[in-house]
Amino acid sequence: MTILVGENMTGGYGGADILHSCTVGVDRGEIAVIVGPNGAGKSTAMKAMLGMLQLREGRVVYNDKDITQLTPQDRVAEGIAFVPQTNNIFTTMTVEENLQMGGYLRDSGIDQTIQQIYELFPILAEKRRQAAGELSGGQRQQVAVGRAMMTEPAVLMLDEPTAGVSPIVMDELFDRIIEVKRTGVAVLMVEQNARQALNIADKAYVLVTGENRHTGTGSELLADAEVRKSFLGG
Repeated sequence: MTILVGENMTGGYGGADILHSCTVGVDRGEIAVIVGPNGAGKSTAMKAMLGMLQLREGRVVYNDKDITQLTPQDRVAEGIAFVPQTNNIFTTMTVEENLQMGGYLRDSGIDQTIQQIYELFPILAEKRRQAAGELSGGQRQQVAVGRAMMTEPAVLMLDEPTAGVSPIVMDELFDRIIEVKRTGVAVLMVEQNARQALNIADKAYVLVTGENRHTGTGSELLADAEVRKSFLGG
């Protein structure tokens, strides 16, 4: 069942439209990835679904409810979490303090959720007393994802989670994202490392100039000759 979908989204940031009748969605307990060349509108599509830009046409539906007019804060309260590419942790706070900040809207159960996150991300348990700014890039990203998970979201949206990390760290992050999916959370991810992202994707969208160019499972797009030639280097 599709839990979150942006349908026929058209809009931009006040000037010319960046998205053109773009449709992106994710089902419960799956990983959906958005890939494409630079400037394709990948992050814009995700931000539109979070309410960070005004759509001129189209709508966003969450749990069969039209949320197009909701603020980003209200969408988070509904169960949607977002991890931006940069500035996504409090560097001077410890790992555990970052997680606690992620749960500040909740009335109870924070300690239990923190323990669950430590099980998902064992390195964070090891580094819990360390300042987040002292961690490696991959560890910081795990802090950012863990903090987002503190809201107990139904949908986790990740914007370029592996940007700037080594291939080994990228593989580790993808393993952790798969573990998040196995908890039943729907994961919607924008990713520049297209081939690797398609390898873990249940569903994938290739965007070009703000339009849907290809849609299918990750394996289908990896096997598509046109996708391989145009976006995966052959």
